[in-house]
Amino acid sequence: MTQSTQQRRRGESRPASPPARLPVQAATGPASPRGGRSPADDADPAAVDVRGLSKRYGRRTVVHDLDLRIPIGAVAGFIGPNGAGKTTTLRMLLGLVRPTTGQGTVLGRPLTEPAGYLPRVGALIESPALYPRLSARRNLEALAILAGQYHPSWIQEVLDEVGLGERADDEVRSYSLGMKQRLAIAAALLGDPDLLVLDEPTNGLDPMGIRLMRELIRDLSIRDNRPRTVVVSSHLLAEVEQICDWIIVVDGGELAYQGPPDGLLSAGASRVTLRPEHLDDLGMLADLAAGLGLAVERAGDQVMATLPAGEAPNGSATPWAAGASETEHDDPQEAMRALLGGLNRAAHAHGITLVEIAPSRVTLEERYTGLVAQGAGRRTGDAA
Repeated sequence: MTQSTQQRRRGESRPASPPARLPVQAATGPASPRGGRSPADDADPAAVDVRGLSKRYGRRTVVHDLDLRIPIGAVAGFIGPNGAGKTTTLRMLLGLVRPTTGQGTVLGRPLTEPAGYLPRVGALIESPALYPRLSARRNLEALAILAGQYHPSWIQEVLDEVGLGERADDEVRSYSLGMKQRLAIAAALLGDPDLLVLDEPTNGLDPMGIRLMRELIRDLSIRDNRPRTVVVSSHLLAEVEQICDWIIVVDGGELAYQGPPDGLLSAGASRVTLRPEHLDDLGMLADLAAGLGLAVERAGDQVMATLPAGEAPNGSATPWAAGASETEHDDPQEAMRALLGGLNRAAHAHGITLVEIAPSRVTLEERYTGLVAQGAGRRTGDAA
């Protein structure tokens, strides 16, 4: 759709557009592994800012004391294992489930008064409910009339926005699963929402459908006159890593992490792959890395050396750390440079020529798996 068309549509849908708000910013303080927030965080505008959010069904606690904060304009990935409380949390934010405890705001309105903010929220929760024998256009018209948001030109605009403009008059029963998901997102866009909540939008899609959905979600967060906040619940961690600039990890109904993806990834272990020129040097190279306090694993003609997160091998007096400043130890990138330099010097001193020194980036999947494992271990210990 053109910019002028977007502005005309939005001007008709609301008497006046709110003033432009600040773009999403990374947290200024260090990220807490359990989702703690620094005072500086509260200075940034938030689309969702709730504290102490809990939901209990009888004796069973599904969500426990969640503190959530999603900056305005963020594309936030909401991830966690099955049964972690993701869908229940989203339902509480959407007013579909009454929280047992909790307070805060959604789009600046009290969480306890969802009628005040729901007109500015669009959502796709679980499977889309569509009329299979009606066309996409007729489905959206019916929904728009029920919501009091009907305007013929808006229907075509949202269909174009999700890539269904050319199939708008085909019956929905002829659509693929990916097309039905996009149509459901079009329905969520009818009110031009400031907050869009998508629960497992890539569920059941093939690789091409996932890629198209990823591109669509990126596009939906960009508007010409004000930011739109998008919350995506997903099990596909690689997809979350590619499209999200804010990550929320929940496990067992509790918050494990929230903040920028870099904050989660930088808290992981540092790894480096070493390959000597001669295979006969593999054993000595592995011994050298282990002597520097690194966890070592041999794989074929390589040595994998790992520095656990937040640890300095053998203290600051080790050869690789010699001459490194305190700042270098605190900065993950500088610490990795010091580690690589120390390994290279140690290998050279023992007559080993390295043909490969490759630092490895910790993936979101690895960090997520680690957080979930930590939570499982903690709960097992508490139960004991």
